[in-house]
Amino acid sequence: MKKNPVVHFEMPAKDKERVVKFYKETFGWGMQQMGPEMGNYILATTTETDKKGMVKKPGAINGGFFEYNPKNPALQYPSFVISVDDIKDAMKKVKKTGGKVLGGQKPGKPDDIPGVGLYVSFLDTEGNRVGMLQPSM
Repeated sequence: MKKNPVVHFEMPAKDKERVVKFYKETFGWGMQQMGPEMGNYILATTTETDKKGMVKKPGAINGGFFEYNPKNPALQYPSFVISVDDIKDAMKKVKKTGGKVLGGQKPGKPDDIPGVGLYVSFLDTEGNRVGMLQPSM
């Protein structure tokens, strides 16, 4: 079976300015505030990337911060994102092996992130929230 790599991390942020300042000053990360069309996401660059935004150093990943939402407590934890070739097939496998697909903006459906790909979150058999991404590249 093909191994699907971890390609991204995500964490909730209650205060955008505070989280940007902390990670910039503590670890030297690049922090880029995205607009409302990208869910006001903060992109965190932890390592050098090429012109396409792909990491140059094998094994290193970048990540981001999403807006904390107290109305959905199950999703307010750090998680990581796994790259998959076919998100619909991967969603079926999650269900078949005992996980639960949460979905994106619409329950059970992946989000199309412009210029990035299809994304969906799920709960594994231990209740951990994880994401899957079918890159558009």
